[in-house]
Amino acid sequence: MDDLISHLYTFKILFLSLILETFPYILLGVLFSSLLQVFVTDEAIRRITPRNPIAGVIFGSLLGLLFPLCECGMIPVVRRLIRKGMPSYIGIVYLIAGPVVNPIVFASTLSAFRSAPSIAYSRIGLAFVISVVIGLLFSRFMHGNPLNNENKAVFIHENGTQDHLLAARPSWSARISSTLGHASDEFFDMGKYFIFGALVTAIIQTFIDRNALAGVADHPTFSYFFMMGFAFLLSICSTSDAFIAASFNGLFGPGPLMAFLLLGPMIDLKNTIAMLSAFRMKIVLALIAATVLLVWTAASLWEAII
Repeated sequence: MDDLISHLYTFKILFLSLILETFPYILLGVLFSSLLQVFVTDEAIRRITPRNPIAGVIFGSLLGLLFPLCECGMIPVVRRLIRKGMPSYIGIVYLIAGPVVNPIVFASTLSAFRSAPSIAYSRIGLAFVISVVIGLLFSRFMHGNPLNNENKAVFIHENGTQDHLLAARPSWSARISSTLGHASDEFFDMGKYFIFGALVTAIIQTFIDRNALAGVADHPTFSYFFMMGFAFLLSICSTSDAFIAASFNGLFGPGPLMAFLLLGPMIDLKNTIAMLSAFRMKIVLALIAATVLLVWTAASLWEAII
């Protein structure tokens, strides 16, 4: 009985600490995302998009520095941009890089790994390299429209609605009200995934024998795929997943932790489902396969070098 009470106390501390540490970054992320949704038009982004493939890939990889959206809300934005004329491979690069290569995620990662700031810098750098490689591959081998044809009516409705709103030129008070509405909706939408992720992490850390986890962590290859699979299933927002990863610091090596930090924002369960609704299945499967392979390779080489 005393052991159970002790475990429950530990679980409560872990769970609440994850929630409290991450809350400011979730709030900052949804506010910025909502400001972009209301005040920055897709047309403005399309006008500055390069047409040269190499410049376009680099542009897409760095676009998150200017427009740091969480992966939770990126797919509707990217599909609208592609629909309006942005080259498809640039949209896909932004979809992969944007949730990692952005200042909010960098700040949260730096905060989570205060004793190892190199992880924050390496996360951004490796994500940039991976997204550039994926962009070059898709610019070379992807042909035709990657979007599902059955979504055409949805896109027309979305674009028509946005064009109507822009033409109406709403007042500042209406825009602020819309921003707060978007932020509220996105916060509650993202929050349920993060609370679930924090809950699962706290349960694992509290009730699963650390010797069993150590057995997984000691495996040179399986530990990478365990942490990537963990990131895929948890589907935690990139503004907060660093705190989950940091809770495993010392148990798993830096390579598997980096694999968790890279794959989760790029490919997870919830955005895979969303991508399948927006993109053709073979495009989604190719993107998942390329991302998993490149993340594993990059994280392994990074751990070997440091």
